[in-house]
Amino acid sequence: MTDKTPTKRNETSETVPGGKERNSLWPGSGASSVTAAKDTPSPNQVELMEQIVEKGNMTLALRQVEKNKGAPGIDGMTTQNLRPYLNAHWPKIKEALLNGTYKPNSVRRVEIPKPGQKGMRTLGIPTVLDRLIQQAIHQVLSPLFDKGFSESSYGFRPNRSAHMALKQSQSYVAGGKRWVVDIDLEK
Repeated sequence: MTDKTPTKRNETSETVPGGKERNSLWPGSGASSVTAAKDTPSPNQVELMEQIVEKGNMTLALRQVEKNKGAPGIDGMTTQNLRPYLNAHWPKIKEALLNGTYKPNSVRRVEIPKPGQKGMRTLGIPTVLDRLIQQAIHQVLSPLFDKGFSESSYGFRPNRSAHMALKQSQSYVAGGKRWVVDIDLEK
């Protein structure tokens, strides 16, 4: 059975296999929250999350985050501190991810000048732990979604770049095409 009684912060709890409760509140970026559409996760959802937290996937994600380095988030933790932190806290983090109670931290907002333009651009810097989890999710979901993208799509795709998109556009022009459409959505 599902307990639909709202708890604090307008969250709803639900019982999942094994008698554990799972919070159906999906942490947003702060402005609003979205509740789950279903009462219990589908077998595919459970299987995906198990693939995400699998040791090999997490190890690969950890290496990528360490390689990328990057600035610390609001908690001040650096990539050098991440591995020791995981050694001490991973079982609890993994359990929170599997039962749906993990809540990402707020991002640290930093303003940087826009290159070659007037004005500033706001960057949101997640904590290194949240970057690790994002990377692990990306590694599992990206191959599933990438095959549905158009061959003409180059943005944020594996083994594709803006230079490749430009080269492809130039080959279309050389082949007699007269129009190139570039769409860059912002905000």
